[in-house]
Amino acid sequence: MTPIQVIAVILSYFLLLIGISFLTGRKEDNNTFFLGEKKSPWYIVAFGMIGASLSGVTFISVPGWVATSQFGYMQMVLGYLLGYFVIATVLMPLYYRLNLTSIYEYLEQRFGYWSYKTGASFFLLSRTIGAAFRLFLVAKVLQLTIFNALGIPFQITVVVTILLIWLYTFRSGIKTIIWTDTLQTAFMLVSVFITIFLIKEEMGLNFYELIETIKSSEYSKMFFFDDLSNTNHFVRQFFSGAFIALVMTGLDQDMMQKNLSCKNLKEAQLNMFSFSFVLVLVNMVFLSLGALLYIYANQIGFEISKGDDLFPLIATQGNLSIAVALFFILGLVAAAYSSADSALTSLTTSFCIDFLKLKKQKENSTFIRKIVHLSFSLLLIIEIIVFNHFDNGTIIEALFKAAGYTYGPLLGLYSFGLLTKNKVNDKLVPIVCLLSPIICFILNFKSLEWFGFTFGFEILIVNGVLTFIGLLVSTFFIKKPKQTV
Repeated sequence: MTPIQVIAVILSYFLLLIGISFLTGRKEDNNTFFLGEKKSPWYIVAFGMIGASLSGVTFISVPGWVATSQFGYMQMVLGYLLGYFVIATVLMPLYYRLNLTSIYEYLEQRFGYWSYKTGASFFLLSRTIGAAFRLFLVAKVLQLTIFNALGIPFQITVVVTILLIWLYTFRSGIKTIIWTDTLQTAFMLVSVFITIFLIKEEMGLNFYELIETIKSSEYSKMFFFDDLSNTNHFVRQFFSGAFIALVMTGLDQDMMQKNLSCKNLKEAQLNMFSFSFVLVLVNMVFLSLGALLYIYANQIGFEISKGDDLFPLIATQGNLSIAVALFFILGLVAAAYSSADSALTSLTTSFCIDFLKLKKQKENSTFIRKIVHLSFSLLLIIEIIVFNHFDNGTIIEALFKAAGYTYGPLLGLYSFGLLTKNKVNDKLVPIVCLLSPIICFILNFKSLEWFGFTFGFEILIVNGVLTFIGLLVSTFFIKKPKQTV
């Protein structure tokens, strides 16, 4: 498949998305952009959230992770179910009861001004890093498979990537994204299943032989109970998964904004429960694809230097039919953009509501929101170009590590707010939330030397606990009102 043909496919795909944005974006007011007028059907939200949760990172990195972690990632995915249960039964009722647009408004009501700004700031940091990671991945693959052959620099690839997102999200935000994510999820899942089918045919396997080949391979081990000090141990992976789901979905404006666009709490909970179980099955399919790709690569003598290169190189250079390359490109673009577009919208929403107070300000508010939307687009371009200079491994692993540091303070803040009735010294909250990740970074760096133990993704839990303790200590520094005689 030539680069020009691939570009034609991608442009056709985005013309379809832009068409959807014009159909759904007849209203350009902020209520439509932020919450879609609270008219989103729950089943559409649930299906679209699959693509938004998986993203291009899952599409590329989860199959590539199989070589080092086998099917151990499923231990974390099973932990997601526990996290999603807590979100549906504890956090969602809270958000709907308080009628929130930004979920960080809760922190202002519970603790005060500085807690609110701190929580929103950590979200902006977390999501800009996460969105940049995801977009960097798709830009890198597009560069590898298309633009290198045309002599186009990586920087131009990045600008085009972000521009395409901006074109179909700047008008109506979440209302558009609910529908474009549904389309993109469908493209991604069809791409994966067709790729598996085509590789199965190339290897001369029937369906039963395909299952047996994957099951009997060296990659299929799922549960690890041998050594608790191993970061792949079931207990560590399961609870890390539960807390990652809790913070990266339940405490994340990006993911919760879709849920808050549902008509009511009951429909939002239906969305969360159905989405969580389907997500487990879909991740199992991605791991199976990874095992199949490695088996095929070994069979044809194809060498893979980095896990993130596995799927792109096999699809485009692995002696497979042109259809595999076509569906790979479609699936990758769909997976990457289904998470990145909502990230850009949620960043705009959080900054407009939490810092500019556009919920109250009406004059020029639509114009201001568009300027913010464009500014975050430019910020993502800069971040992706910077990431390109430090790429040396599997992106999904780096993404979860970053989440451990940036989402930990949010975990501590919400846990303290929900599990205690104590007030905090609001002015000390930013200090506590900055110190906790710094201490975690030092612990993570020195843990093997000091304790003979290496932290994995559970550093997120440690970060949250340290923030919780810091908030508890701050209660002793609350100034008591002077008593009058």
